[in-house]
Amino acid sequence: MPEGDTVWNTARVLERGLAGDVLTGSELRVPQLAATDLTGWRVAASASRGKHLLLRLERDGEHRTLHSHLRMDGSWRVYPPGARWSGGPAHQIRVVLRTQRSVAVGYHLHEVALFPTADEPRRLGHLGPDLLGDDWDPDEAARRVAAAPEITIAEALLDQRNLAGVGNLYKSETLFLRGLWPWTPVSAVPDLTATVGLAQRLVASNRGRWTQTTTGSLRRGETTYVYGRRAHPCRRCGTAIRKAEQGERVTYWCPRCQPGPTSTPTT
Repeated sequence: MPEGDTVWNTARVLERGLAGDVLTGSELRVPQLAATDLTGWRVAASASRGKHLLLRLERDGEHRTLHSHLRMDGSWRVYPPGARWSGGPAHQIRVVLRTQRSVAVGYHLHEVALFPTADEPRRLGHLGPDLLGDDWDPDEAARRVAAAPEITIAEALLDQRNLAGVGNLYKSETLFLRGLWPWTPVSAVPDLTATVGLAQRLVASNRGRWTQTTTGSLRRGETTYVYGRRAHPCRRCGTAIRKAEQGERVTYWCPRCQPGPTSTPTT
């Protein structure tokens, strides 16, 4: 699943390709919007909120937001007019937006919706502080995490109602760097503010580039400590990294650097 920095980067691509331009054509290939034509609307801005993408449109004093979510497999691509679209098969295209200088194509998008921009706070108000937003507040994020002391810290970091923008990669890497076993109950985490603060710094450090790293290296195979490294030696202690299902997601951890019960299921 795309992490918050990937969605932020995608919003910047759409900003550069569309912002300030008037749409000369549109195709919304989702049932609820199939008859909608956005021709004549100007793209005022492109923004992200956690893992949500928001294209803000205006025409004659009216303001609307085209909302999409990438989930596991969605993406946006921007092409010059006449270029070949290479983002995936045609049947996965959900949105096409045309201007005189660009064509934006949304592949396998989820939760596509069009609503008045004034409704954004109501529709997205359930989200926690945005890791890459002006509203980032580590104390508020920690307060929200602490409100459910019985759940695991891994689940709490992934809950977008606590903090918006963490996915499996940053969850696993944050917990490794904090020395926390992923199944540790929130109530047993010694410093929640430091934990959510580290998650934010990791995400922010990759803003503006597509290669994500938590180790500081951009070389292939050296970008993470535990994520995607099942059975590989820990970079700190040499112990084999483990992987296990946790809820509907997967978790990577080092059993020595992040000690917990030895009966944890692994794959």
